Amino acid sequence: MFTEEQLIVKLTEFRSMPIETEWLEFKEAKKDFDSRKLGKYFSALSNEANLKKKQSGWLIFGIKDKLPRTIVGTRYRISKKDLESLKHEIAQQTNGITFQEIYEVEVNKKRVILMQIPAALPGIPTSWQGHYHGRNGSSLGALSLPEQDEIRNQAPKDWSTELCPNASIKDLDRDALKLARKKVASKNSRLKAVIKKWKDEVFLEKIKLLQDGQLTRAAIILLGKPEASVRLSPHPVQITWRLMGEEEGYEHFGPPFLLNIEEIYNKIRNVNYRIQPFNRLLPVEIAKYDPNIVLEALNNCIAHQDYFQNARIIVTEYRDKLVLQNIGNFFDGKVEDYLLHERTPYRYRNTLLAQAMVSLDMIDTLGMGIRRMFHEQRKRFMPMPEYDLSDRNNVKMIIPGTIINENYTRILIEKKDLELTDVLALDRIQKKQKISSEAARGLKKRNLIEGRYPAVYISAAVAEIASDKARYIKNRGFHDAHYEKMILKYLDKFKTATRREIDELILNKLPEIFEPGQKIKKISNLLSKMKKNRLIINSGIKSKPLWKRTKIDKIKNRK
Repeated sequence: MFTEEQLIVKLTEFRSMPIETEWLEFKEAKKDFDSRKLGKYFSALSNEANLKKKQSGWLIFGIKDKLPRTIVGTRYRISKKDLESLKHEIAQQTNGITFQEIYEVEVNKKRVILMQIPAALPGIPTSWQGHYHGRNGSSLGALSLPEQDEIRNQAPKDWSTELCPNASIKDLDRDALKLARKKVASKNSRLKAVIKKWKDEVFLEKIKLLQDGQLTRAAIILLGKPEASVRLSPHPVQITWRLMGEEEGYEHFGPPFLLNIEEIYNKIRNVNYRIQPFNRLLPVEIAKYDPNIVLEALNNCIAHQDYFQNARIIVTEYRDKLVLQNIGNFFDGKVEDYLLHERTPYRYRNTLLAQAMVSLDMIDTLGMGIRRMFHEQRKRFMPMPEYDLSDRNNVKMIIPGTIINENYTRILIEKKDLELTDVLALDRIQKKQKISSEAARGLKKRNLIEGRYPAVYISAAVAEIASDKARYIKNRGFHDAHYEKMILKYLDKFKTATRREIDELILNKLPEIFEPGQKIKKISNLLSKMKKNRLIINSGIKSKPLWKRTKIDKIKNRK
Protein backbone atom coordinates (compact mmCIF):
# COMPACT_ATOMS: atom_id res chain seq x y z
CA MET A 1 0.00 0.00 0.00
CA PHE A 2 1.05 3.57 -0.61
CA THR A 3 1.11 6.40 1.93
CA GLU A 4 -0.68 9.66 1.15
CA GLU A 5 2.65 11.37 0.48
CA GLN A 6 3.64 8.63 -1.97
CA LEU A 7 0.26 8.92 -3.71
CA ILE A 8 0.66 12.69 -4.16
CA VAL A 9 4.08 12.10 -5.75
CA LYS A 10 2.62 9.39 -8.01
CA LEU A 11 -0.28 11.62 -8.99
CA THR A 12 2.09 14.43 -9.98
CA GLU A 13 4.08 11.93 -12.06
CA PHE A 14 0.94 10.49 -13.70
CA ARG A 15 -0.43 13.95 -14.61
CA SER A 16 2.71 14.70 -16.58
CA MET A 17 2.45 11.52 -18.71
CA PRO A 18 1.28 11.56 -22.36
CA ILE A 19 -2.42 11.19 -23.13
CA GLU A 20 -1.84 7.91 -24.97
CA THR A 21 -0.42 6.08 -21.91
CA GLU A 22 -2.43 2.89 -22.28
CA TRP A 23 -2.22 1.58 -18.69
CA LEU A 24 -3.33 4.93 -17.20
CA GLU A 25 -6.70 6.69 -17.47
CA PHE A 26 -8.14 9.88 -15.94
CA LYS A 27 -11.87 10.62 -15.64
CA GLU A 28 -13.70 13.62 -14.16
CA ALA A 29 -16.54 11.48 -12.69
CA LYS A 30 -17.83 14.56 -10.88
CA LYS A 31 -20.88 12.77 -9.45
CA ASP A 32 -21.10 9.25 -10.85
CA PHE A 33 -19.65 6.86 -13.44
CA ASP A 34 -21.31 4.09 -15.44
CA SER A 35 -20.44 0.76 -13.77
CA ARG A 36 -20.34 -1.15 -17.10
CA LYS A 37 -17.88 1.32 -18.56
CA LEU A 38 -15.80 1.17 -15.37
CA GLY A 39 -15.63 -2.63 -15.77
CA LYS A 40 -14.42 -2.29 -19.36
CA TYR A 41 -11.69 0.13 -18.26
CA PHE A 42 -10.70 -2.31 -15.49
CA SER A 43 -10.25 -5.09 -18.07
CA ALA A 44 -8.41 -2.85 -20.53
CA LEU A 45 -6.01 -1.27 -18.03
CA SER A 46 -5.24 -4.66 -16.48
CA ASN A 47 -4.42 -6.17 -19.88
CA GLU A 48 -2.40 -3.15 -21.00
CA ALA A 49 -0.40 -3.16 -17.74
CA ASN A 50 0.56 -6.77 -18.47
CA LEU A 51 1.55 -6.00 -22.08
CA LYS A 52 3.57 -2.94 -21.05
CA LYS A 53 5.35 -4.92 -18.28
CA LYS A 54 3.78 -2.83 -15.50
CA GLN A 55 2.71 -4.31 -12.16
CA SER A 56 -0.47 -2.23 -12.13
CA GLY A 57 -2.77 -0.10 -14.24
CA TRP A 58 -4.42 3.03 -12.80
CA LEU A 59 -7.89 4.54 -13.16
CA ILE A 60 -8.12 7.98 -11.55
CA PHE A 61 -11.34 9.93 -10.84
CA GLY A 62 -11.58 13.67 -10.20
CA ILE A 63 -9.10 14.86 -12.88
CA LYS A 64 -9.68 15.95 -16.48
CA ASP A 65 -8.18 13.66 -19.12
CA LYS A 66 -6.86 16.50 -21.26
CA LEU A 67 -3.55 18.18 -20.56
CA PRO A 68 -2.73 19.85 -18.20
CA ARG A 69 -5.09 17.43 -16.43
CA THR A 70 -6.86 19.88 -14.16
CA ILE A 71 -8.03 18.60 -10.77
CA VAL A 72 -11.81 19.06 -10.53
CA GLY A 73 -12.65 16.69 -7.65
CA THR A 74 -15.18 13.85 -7.56
CA ARG A 75 -18.20 12.89 -5.47
CA TYR A 76 -18.20 9.32 -6.80
CA ARG A 77 -19.21 6.98 -3.97
CA ILE A 78 -18.63 9.42 -1.13
CA SER A 79 -19.27 6.68 1.44
CA LYS A 80 -16.12 4.71 2.25
CA LYS A 81 -18.23 1.54 2.53
CA ASP A 82 -19.74 2.07 -0.94
CA LEU A 83 -16.31 2.71 -2.42
CA GLU A 84 -14.85 -0.44 -0.88
CA SER A 85 -17.83 -2.51 -2.10
CA LEU A 86 -16.63 -1.74 -5.63
CA LYS A 87 -13.95 -4.42 -5.16
CA HIS A 88 -16.57 -7.12 -4.72
CA GLU A 89 -18.74 -5.79 -7.57
CA ILE A 90 -15.82 -5.89 -10.00
CA ALA A 91 -14.72 -9.38 -8.89
CA GLN A 92 -18.22 -10.69 -9.65
CA GLN A 93 -17.94 -9.69 -13.34
CA THR A 94 -14.26 -10.41 -14.08
CA ASN A 95 -12.34 -13.68 -14.12
CA GLY A 96 -11.93 -13.52 -10.35
CA ILE A 97 -9.65 -10.49 -9.95
CA THR A 98 -10.37 -7.04 -8.57
CA PHE A 99 -8.64 -3.82 -7.50
CA GLN A 100 -5.39 -4.13 -5.58
CA GLU A 101 -6.38 -1.01 -3.68
CA ILE A 102 -8.66 2.03 -3.93
CA TYR A 103 -7.19 5.24 -2.50
CA GLU A 104 -8.74 8.61 -1.65
CA VAL A 105 -6.56 11.72 -1.43
CA GLU A 106 -7.31 15.43 -1.10
CA VAL A 107 -5.47 17.78 -3.45
CA ASN A 108 -6.16 21.52 -3.19
CA LYS A 109 -9.22 20.65 -1.07
CA LYS A 110 -10.58 18.46 -3.87
CA ARG A 111 -11.21 14.71 -3.56
CA VAL A 112 -9.34 12.41 -5.96
CA ILE A 113 -9.77 8.61 -6.20
CA LEU A 114 -6.87 6.44 -7.42
CA MET A 115 -7.81 2.87 -8.31
CA GLN A 116 -4.87 0.48 -8.55
CA ILE A 117 -5.63 -2.34 -11.00
CA PRO A 118 -3.48 -5.51 -11.04
CA ALA A 119 -1.81 -6.48 -14.31
CA ALA A 120 -3.40 -9.49 -16.01
CA LEU A 121 -1.97 -12.77 -14.76
CA PRO A 122 0.53 -14.53 -17.05
CA GLY A 123 -1.42 -16.69 -19.45
CA ILE A 124 -4.84 -15.25 -18.49
CA PRO A 125 -6.17 -12.01 -20.07
CA THR A 126 -8.49 -10.09 -17.75
CA SER A 127 -12.11 -10.22 -18.86
CA TRP A 128 -15.18 -8.12 -18.06
CA GLN A 129 -18.54 -9.90 -18.47
CA GLY A 130 -16.82 -12.52 -20.61
CA HIS A 131 -15.11 -10.08 -23.01
CA TYR A 132 -11.49 -8.92 -23.19
CA HIS A 133 -10.85 -5.20 -23.47
CA GLY A 134 -7.77 -3.20 -24.39
CA ARG A 135 -6.72 0.26 -25.52
CA ASN A 136 -5.31 1.71 -28.70
CA GLY A 137 -3.70 4.92 -27.52
CA SER A 138 -6.42 6.56 -25.42
CA SER A 139 -9.29 4.70 -27.16
CA LEU A 140 -11.12 1.89 -25.37
CA GLY A 141 -11.96 -1.20 -27.42
CA ALA A 142 -11.64 -4.96 -27.74
CA LEU A 143 -8.28 -6.54 -26.94
CA SER A 144 -6.84 -7.64 -30.27
CA LEU A 145 -6.30 -11.35 -30.95
CA PRO A 146 -2.48 -10.96 -31.22
CA GLU A 147 -2.47 -9.24 -27.81
CA GLN A 148 -4.66 -11.97 -26.32
CA ASP A 149 -2.23 -14.56 -27.68
CA GLU A 150 0.73 -12.61 -26.27
CA ILE A 151 -0.74 -12.80 -22.75
CA ARG A 152 -1.80 -16.43 -23.12
CA ASN A 153 1.67 -17.44 -24.29
CA GLN A 154 3.07 -16.17 -20.97
CA ALA A 155 1.57 -19.19 -19.18
CA PRO A 156 4.20 -20.93 -17.02
CA LYS A 157 5.41 -24.44 -17.72
CA ASP A 158 3.62 -27.45 -16.30
CA TRP A 159 5.44 -28.04 -13.00
CA SER A 160 4.03 -31.54 -12.66
CA THR A 161 5.47 -32.83 -15.96
CA GLU A 162 9.11 -32.10 -15.02
CA LEU A 163 11.23 -35.25 -14.63
CA CYS A 164 12.93 -36.44 -11.44
CA PRO A 165 16.26 -37.82 -12.80
CA ASN A 166 17.37 -39.28 -9.46
CA ALA A 167 14.08 -41.08 -8.74
CA SER A 168 13.26 -44.72 -9.53
CA ILE A 169 10.39 -47.18 -9.15
CA LYS A 170 11.78 -47.95 -5.70
CA ASP A 171 10.69 -44.46 -4.61
CA LEU A 172 7.03 -45.39 -5.15
CA ASP A 173 4.76 -46.81 -2.45
CA ARG A 174 3.69 -50.39 -3.26
CA ASP A 175 0.20 -49.99 -1.75
CA ALA A 176 -0.32 -46.80 -3.74
CA LEU A 177 0.76 -48.54 -6.95
CA LYS A 178 -1.61 -51.42 -6.21
CA LEU A 179 -4.53 -49.06 -5.63
CA ALA A 180 -3.64 -47.09 -8.79
CA ARG A 181 -3.82 -50.29 -10.90
CA LYS A 182 -7.19 -51.15 -9.32
CA LYS A 183 -8.62 -47.70 -10.07
CA VAL A 184 -7.43 -47.66 -13.68
CA ALA A 185 -8.77 -51.17 -14.22
CA SER A 186 -12.18 -50.22 -12.80
CA LYS A 187 -12.44 -47.47 -15.41
CA ASN A 188 -11.32 -49.80 -18.24
CA SER A 189 -13.07 -53.11 -17.56
CA ARG A 190 -12.12 -54.53 -21.00
CA LEU A 191 -8.42 -54.03 -20.18
CA LYS A 192 -8.67 -55.38 -16.63
CA ALA A 193 -6.87 -58.66 -17.40
CA VAL A 194 -4.22 -56.92 -19.49
CA ILE A 195 -3.50 -54.29 -16.84
CA LYS A 196 -2.69 -57.03 -14.33
CA LYS A 197 0.08 -58.32 -16.63
CA TRP A 198 1.73 -54.96 -17.22
CA LYS A 199 5.04 -54.33 -15.50
CA ASP A 200 5.10 -51.26 -13.26
CA GLU A 201 7.07 -49.31 -15.87
CA VAL A 202 4.49 -50.08 -18.59
CA PHE A 203 1.58 -49.18 -16.30
CA LEU A 204 3.18 -45.86 -15.34
CA GLU A 205 3.93 -45.05 -18.97
CA LYS A 206 0.29 -45.71 -19.88
CA ILE A 207 -0.91 -43.13 -17.35
CA LYS A 208 1.99 -40.81 -18.35
CA LEU A 209 3.64 -40.72 -14.93
CA LEU A 210 6.80 -42.28 -16.44
CA GLN A 211 8.34 -40.52 -19.44
CA ASP A 212 11.55 -41.46 -21.23
CA GLY A 213 12.15 -44.00 -18.48
CA GLN A 214 12.06 -41.37 -15.73
CA LEU A 215 9.45 -40.58 -13.11
CA THR A 216 7.66 -37.24 -13.27
CA ARG A 217 6.96 -34.96 -10.33
CA ALA A 218 3.30 -35.95 -10.62
CA ALA A 219 4.29 -39.60 -9.99
CA ILE A 220 6.03 -38.68 -6.71
CA ILE A 221 3.11 -36.53 -5.56
CA LEU A 222 0.48 -39.21 -6.17
CA LEU A 223 2.36 -42.48 -5.61
CA GLY A 224 5.69 -41.66 -3.94
CA LYS A 225 6.86 -42.93 -0.56
CA PRO A 226 6.91 -40.28 2.20
CA GLU A 227 10.72 -40.12 2.10
CA ALA A 228 10.63 -39.61 -1.70
CA SER A 229 9.37 -36.05 -1.15
CA VAL A 230 13.04 -34.99 -1.06
CA ARG A 231 13.03 -35.56 -4.83
CA LEU A 232 10.76 -32.49 -5.14
CA SER A 233 12.78 -30.14 -2.91
CA PRO A 234 12.38 -27.22 -2.23
CA HIS A 235 8.66 -27.90 -2.50
CA PRO A 236 7.29 -29.06 0.90
CA VAL A 237 4.89 -31.57 -0.79
CA GLN A 238 2.49 -31.45 2.14
CA ILE A 239 -1.14 -31.13 3.04
CA THR A 240 -1.50 -29.73 6.55
CA TRP A 241 -4.59 -30.49 8.64
CA ARG A 242 -5.27 -28.02 11.47
CA LEU A 243 -7.89 -28.21 14.22
CA MET A 244 -8.98 -24.80 15.58
CA GLY A 245 -11.25 -23.97 18.51
CA GLU A 246 -11.45 -25.24 22.08
CA GLU A 247 -9.17 -28.09 21.07
CA GLU A 248 -6.21 -27.46 18.78
CA GLY A 249 -3.96 -29.73 16.81
CA TYR A 250 -2.25 -30.28 13.48
CA GLU A 251 -0.63 -32.95 11.33
CA HIS A 252 1.31 -32.89 8.06
CA PHE A 253 0.62 -35.41 5.30
CA GLY A 254 3.02 -36.04 2.42
CA PRO A 255 3.04 -38.48 -0.51
CA PRO A 256 1.47 -40.69 -1.59
CA PHE A 257 -1.54 -38.36 -1.90
CA LEU A 258 -3.56 -41.12 -3.58
CA LEU A 259 -3.64 -42.88 -0.19
CA ASN A 260 -3.29 -40.00 2.23
CA ILE A 261 -6.35 -37.98 1.24
CA GLU A 262 -8.37 -40.73 2.95
CA GLU A 263 -6.18 -40.32 6.06
CA ILE A 264 -6.82 -36.56 6.06
CA TYR A 265 -10.58 -37.11 5.80
CA ASN A 266 -10.42 -39.54 8.72
CA LYS A 267 -8.89 -36.82 10.91
CA ILE A 268 -12.03 -34.71 10.53
CA ARG A 269 -14.70 -35.16 13.21
CA ASN A 270 -17.99 -35.99 11.54
CA VAL A 271 -21.07 -36.14 13.79
CA ASN A 272 -24.71 -36.50 12.70
CA TYR A 273 -27.57 -33.99 12.95
CA ARG A 274 -31.22 -34.90 13.34
CA ILE A 275 -33.89 -32.71 11.76
CA GLN A 276 -37.62 -33.17 12.24
CA PRO A 277 -39.36 -32.32 8.94
CA PHE A 278 -42.83 -30.76 8.98
CA ASN A 279 -45.68 -33.31 9.14
CA ARG A 280 -43.35 -36.34 9.24
CA LEU A 281 -43.01 -38.93 11.97
CA LEU A 282 -39.39 -39.90 11.40
CA PRO A 283 -36.51 -37.42 11.62
CA VAL A 284 -33.93 -36.97 8.88
CA GLU A 285 -30.34 -37.75 9.89
CA ILE A 286 -27.60 -35.71 8.21
CA ALA A 287 -23.83 -36.14 8.56
CA LYS A 288 -21.86 -33.00 9.31
CA TYR A 289 -19.67 -33.54 6.22
CA ASP A 290 -20.19 -35.75 3.21
CA PRO A 291 -17.02 -37.73 2.40
CA ASN A 292 -17.48 -37.31 -1.37
CA ILE A 293 -17.64 -33.50 -1.05
CA VAL A 294 -14.57 -33.32 1.20
CA LEU A 295 -12.51 -35.68 -0.99
CA GLU A 296 -13.57 -33.82 -4.15
CA ALA A 297 -12.47 -30.54 -2.61
CA LEU A 298 -9.17 -32.04 -1.43
CA ASN A 299 -8.40 -33.50 -4.84
CA ASN A 300 -9.18 -30.16 -6.48
CA CYS A 301 -6.62 -28.51 -4.19
CA ILE A 302 -3.99 -31.06 -5.26
CA ALA A 303 -4.80 -30.68 -8.97
CA HIS A 304 -4.90 -26.85 -8.99
CA GLN A 305 -2.12 -25.96 -6.53
CA ASP A 306 0.53 -23.61 -7.97
CA TYR A 307 3.53 -25.80 -7.09
CA PHE A 308 6.00 -23.21 -8.38
CA GLN A 309 5.27 -21.18 -5.23
CA ASN A 310 6.55 -23.94 -2.89
CA ALA A 311 3.57 -23.81 -0.52
CA ARG A 312 1.49 -26.33 1.41
CA ILE A 313 -2.18 -27.10 0.93
CA ILE A 314 -3.98 -26.30 4.20
CA VAL A 315 -7.16 -27.90 5.55
CA THR A 316 -8.48 -26.09 8.63
CA GLU A 317 -11.21 -27.69 10.72
CA TYR A 318 -13.35 -25.32 12.80
CA ARG A 319 -16.31 -26.23 14.98
CA ASP A 320 -18.80 -25.31 12.26
CA LYS A 321 -16.89 -25.50 8.95
CA LEU A 322 -13.96 -26.78 6.93
CA VAL A 323 -11.71 -24.36 5.05
CA LEU A 324 -9.52 -25.80 2.27
CA GLN A 325 -6.82 -23.54 0.80
CA ASN A 326 -4.51 -23.94 -2.15
CA ILE A 327 -2.02 -21.38 -3.42
CA GLY A 328 -2.58 -19.75 -6.81
CA ASN A 329 -5.51 -17.97 -8.44
CA PHE A 330 -8.75 -19.64 -9.60
CA PHE A 331 -7.12 -20.76 -12.83
CA ASP A 332 -9.67 -20.88 -15.65
CA GLY A 333 -12.88 -18.85 -15.60
CA LYS A 334 -15.09 -18.11 -12.59
CA VAL A 335 -16.85 -20.30 -10.04
CA GLU A 336 -20.26 -19.23 -11.42
CA ASP A 337 -19.27 -20.49 -14.88
CA TYR A 338 -18.92 -24.06 -13.57
CA LEU A 339 -21.77 -23.86 -11.10
CA LEU A 340 -24.53 -22.37 -13.25
CA HIS A 341 -23.37 -22.66 -16.86
CA GLU A 342 -21.68 -26.10 -16.92
CA ARG A 343 -18.43 -24.69 -18.26
CA THR A 344 -15.72 -27.06 -19.49
CA PRO A 345 -12.22 -25.74 -18.62
CA TYR A 346 -9.97 -24.89 -21.57
CA ARG A 347 -6.75 -25.79 -19.75
CA TYR A 348 -5.18 -26.74 -16.44
CA ARG A 349 -2.35 -25.33 -14.40
CA ASN A 350 -0.91 -28.83 -13.89
CA THR A 351 -1.99 -30.64 -17.05
CA LEU A 352 -0.10 -33.91 -16.49
CA LEU A 353 -1.09 -34.13 -12.83
CA ALA A 354 -4.74 -33.46 -13.71
CA GLN A 355 -4.71 -36.12 -16.46
CA ALA A 356 -3.18 -38.68 -14.10
CA MET A 357 -5.76 -37.88 -11.42
CA VAL A 358 -8.52 -38.42 -13.99
CA SER A 359 -7.03 -41.83 -14.85
CA LEU A 360 -6.99 -42.66 -11.13
CA ASP A 361 -10.62 -41.56 -10.74
CA MET A 362 -9.69 -38.71 -8.36
CA ILE A 363 -11.15 -35.85 -10.44
CA ASP A 364 -12.87 -35.29 -13.79
CA THR A 365 -11.72 -32.94 -16.55
CA LEU A 366 -15.14 -31.64 -17.55
CA GLY A 367 -15.39 -29.07 -14.76
CA MET A 368 -18.34 -30.87 -13.15
CA GLY A 369 -16.72 -31.29 -9.73
CA ILE A 370 -17.79 -27.88 -8.40
CA ARG A 371 -21.38 -28.32 -9.55
CA ARG A 372 -21.48 -31.83 -8.10
CA MET A 373 -20.32 -30.61 -4.67
CA PHE A 374 -23.06 -27.98 -4.53
CA HIS A 375 -25.75 -30.43 -5.64
CA GLU A 376 -24.63 -33.00 -3.07
CA GLN A 377 -24.74 -30.41 -0.30
CA ARG A 378 -28.22 -29.39 -1.44
CA LYS A 379 -29.39 -33.05 -1.35
CA ARG A 380 -28.17 -33.16 2.25
CA PHE A 381 -30.26 -30.03 3.06
CA MET A 382 -27.14 -28.23 4.30
CA PRO A 383 -25.85 -24.69 3.62
CA MET A 384 -24.03 -24.27 0.33
CA PRO A 385 -20.22 -24.31 0.04
CA GLU A 386 -18.53 -20.95 -0.64
CA TYR A 387 -15.42 -19.82 -2.49
CA ASP A 388 -13.42 -16.94 -1.04
CA LEU A 389 -11.29 -15.41 -3.83
CA SER A 390 -10.60 -12.08 -2.11
CA ASP A 391 -6.87 -12.91 -2.22
CA ARG A 392 -6.11 -13.35 -5.92
CA ASN A 393 -3.23 -15.72 -5.08
CA ASN A 394 -5.18 -17.98 -2.76
CA VAL A 395 -8.28 -20.11 -3.39
CA LYS A 396 -10.31 -20.86 -0.26
CA MET A 397 -13.24 -23.26 -0.28
CA ILE A 398 -15.51 -23.23 2.76
CA ILE A 399 -17.71 -26.26 3.49
CA PRO A 400 -20.31 -25.46 6.21
CA GLY A 401 -20.62 -28.16 8.86
CA THR A 402 -23.65 -26.93 10.75
CA ILE A 403 -27.24 -25.85 10.14
CA ILE A 404 -27.49 -22.07 10.05
CA ASN A 405 -31.27 -21.68 9.77
CA GLU A 406 -33.64 -24.61 10.25
CA ASN A 407 -36.20 -22.90 8.01
CA TYR A 408 -33.80 -23.14 5.07
CA THR A 409 -33.10 -26.81 5.80
CA ARG A 410 -36.78 -27.68 6.11
CA ILE A 411 -37.60 -25.85 2.87
CA LEU A 412 -35.06 -28.03 1.04
CA ILE A 413 -36.63 -31.12 2.58
CA GLU A 414 -40.17 -30.08 1.59
CA LYS A 415 -39.43 -28.46 -1.80
CA LYS A 416 -37.14 -30.75 -3.75
CA ASP A 417 -38.09 -29.10 -7.06
CA LEU A 418 -36.30 -25.82 -6.33
CA GLU A 419 -33.77 -24.74 -8.95
CA LEU A 420 -30.15 -24.48 -7.81
CA THR A 421 -30.27 -20.70 -8.40
CA ASP A 422 -33.16 -20.45 -5.92
CA VAL A 423 -31.32 -22.57 -3.37
CA LEU A 424 -28.24 -20.37 -3.73
CA ALA A 425 -30.34 -17.24 -3.20
CA LEU A 426 -32.02 -18.69 -0.08
CA ASP A 427 -28.60 -19.75 1.18
CA ARG A 428 -27.32 -16.18 0.84
CA ILE A 429 -30.37 -14.91 2.74
CA GLN A 430 -29.75 -17.28 5.65
CA LYS A 431 -26.12 -16.09 5.70
CA LYS A 432 -27.34 -12.46 5.70
CA GLN A 433 -25.71 -11.78 2.35
CA LYS A 434 -27.23 -9.60 -0.35
CA ILE A 435 -29.05 -11.17 -3.30
CA SER A 436 -30.03 -9.52 -6.59
CA SER A 437 -33.36 -7.71 -6.83
CA GLU A 438 -34.33 -10.08 -9.66
CA ALA A 439 -33.71 -13.15 -7.47
CA ALA A 440 -35.67 -11.55 -4.62
CA ARG A 441 -38.65 -10.90 -6.90
CA GLY A 442 -38.68 -14.54 -8.03
CA LEU A 443 -38.60 -15.89 -4.47
CA LYS A 444 -41.22 -13.40 -3.34
CA LYS A 445 -43.65 -14.48 -6.08
CA ARG A 446 -43.56 -18.00 -4.65
CA ASN A 447 -44.03 -16.70 -1.09
CA LEU A 448 -40.61 -17.97 -0.02
CA ILE A 449 -39.46 -14.59 1.26
CA GLU A 450 -40.92 -11.33 2.52
CA GLY A 451 -39.59 -7.90 3.39
CA ARG A 452 -38.53 -4.83 1.50
CA TYR A 453 -35.47 -5.45 -0.66
CA PRO A 454 -32.61 -5.75 0.30
CA ALA A 455 -33.78 -6.58 3.87
CA VAL A 456 -35.57 -9.80 2.88
CA TYR A 457 -36.29 -12.77 5.12
CA ILE A 458 -38.16 -16.08 5.17
CA SER A 459 -41.88 -15.48 4.65
CA ALA A 460 -44.77 -16.18 7.04
CA ALA A 461 -45.82 -19.27 5.08
CA VAL A 462 -42.35 -20.73 5.36
CA ALA A 463 -42.10 -19.79 9.01
CA GLU A 464 -45.29 -21.74 9.72
CA ILE A 465 -43.90 -24.77 7.88
CA ALA A 466 -40.77 -24.44 9.94
CA SER A 467 -42.73 -23.91 13.20
CA ASP A 468 -40.78 -20.72 13.77
CA LYS A 469 -43.41 -18.00 14.15
CA ALA A 470 -41.42 -16.22 16.84
CA ARG A 471 -38.45 -15.67 14.55
CA TYR A 472 -40.82 -14.55 11.81
CA ILE A 473 -42.19 -11.81 14.06
CA LYS A 474 -38.64 -10.77 14.97
CA ASN A 475 -37.78 -10.50 11.29
CA ARG A 476 -41.03 -8.88 10.15
CA GLY A 477 -41.54 -6.57 13.12
CA PHE A 478 -44.85 -4.83 13.85
CA HIS A 479 -47.01 -2.32 12.00
CA ASP A 480 -46.18 1.37 12.47
CA ALA A 481 -49.31 1.87 14.59
CA HIS A 482 -47.84 -0.46 17.22
CA TYR A 483 -44.68 1.65 17.55
CA GLU A 484 -46.72 4.89 17.56
CA LYS A 485 -48.77 3.61 20.50
CA MET A 486 -45.57 2.80 22.39
CA ILE A 487 -44.23 6.33 21.87
CA LEU A 488 -47.53 7.98 22.81
CA LYS A 489 -47.85 5.89 25.98
CA TYR A 490 -44.31 6.89 26.91
CA LEU A 491 -45.17 10.58 26.39
CA ASP A 492 -48.38 10.19 28.45
CA LYS A 493 -46.28 8.96 31.35
CA PHE A 494 -43.12 11.10 31.07
CA LYS A 495 -44.53 14.14 29.15
CA THR A 496 -41.41 14.56 26.94
CA ALA A 497 -38.85 12.34 25.20
CA THR A 498 -35.48 12.99 23.60
CA ARG A 499 -34.44 11.15 20.45
CA ARG A 500 -32.08 9.03 22.53
CA GLU A 501 -34.94 7.99 24.83
CA ILE A 502 -37.14 7.05 21.87
CA ASP A 503 -34.28 5.03 20.36
CA GLU A 504 -33.89 3.13 23.63
CA LEU A 505 -37.64 2.48 23.63
CA ILE A 506 -37.98 1.25 20.03
CA LEU A 507 -34.62 -0.01 18.68
CA ASN A 508 -34.72 -3.52 20.14
CA LYS A 509 -38.33 -3.97 18.98
CA LEU A 510 -37.49 -3.41 15.31
CA PRO A 511 -36.90 -6.36 12.92
CA GLU A 512 -33.65 -8.26 13.51
CA ILE A 513 -33.05 -8.33 9.76
CA PHE A 514 -32.46 -4.53 9.77
CA GLU A 515 -28.91 -3.19 9.89
CA PRO A 516 -28.23 -0.63 12.72
CA GLY A 517 -28.37 2.25 10.22
CA GLN A 518 -31.70 1.01 8.84
CA LYS A 519 -33.17 0.91 12.36
CA ILE A 520 -32.14 4.53 13.03
CA LYS A 521 -33.65 5.64 9.72
CA LYS A 522 -36.86 3.70 10.46
CA ILE A 523 -37.33 5.61 13.73
CA SER A 524 -36.61 8.95 12.01
CA ASN A 525 -39.27 8.17 9.39
CA LEU A 526 -41.72 7.11 12.08
CA LEU A 527 -41.26 10.38 14.02
CA SER A 528 -41.64 12.43 10.84
CA LYS A 529 -44.86 10.58 10.01
CA MET A 530 -46.25 11.14 13.54
CA LYS A 531 -45.36 14.83 13.35
CA LYS A 532 -47.04 15.16 9.95
CA ASN A 533 -50.19 13.49 11.36
CA ARG A 534 -50.08 15.98 14.29
CA LEU A 535 -49.68 13.28 16.90
CA ILE A 536 -46.47 14.80 18.30
CA ILE A 537 -44.58 18.11 18.12
CA ASN A 538 -40.94 19.06 18.59
CA SER A 539 -40.62 21.52 21.48
CA GLY A 540 -36.84 21.54 21.20
CA ILE A 541 -34.58 22.49 18.28
CA LYS A 542 -33.92 20.59 15.06
CA SER A 543 -30.49 19.31 16.14
CA LYS A 544 -31.75 18.36 19.64
CA PRO A 545 -35.45 17.50 19.37
CA LEU A 546 -37.66 17.18 22.45
CA TRP A 547 -40.88 15.42 21.55
CA LYS A 548 -44.29 16.06 23.18
CA ARG A 549 -47.83 14.85 22.53
CA THR A 550 -50.18 17.25 20.81
CA LYS A 551 -53.54 18.00 22.36
CA ILE A 552 -55.26 16.34 19.42
CA ASP A 553 -55.87 12.72 20.37
CA LYS A 554 -55.58 10.92 17.09
CA ILE A 555 -54.60 7.60 18.53
CA LYS A 556 -58.21 6.64 19.28
CA ASN A 557 -59.00 6.85 15.61
CA ARG A 558 -56.14 4.50 14.81
CA LYS A 559 -57.37 1.54 16.90
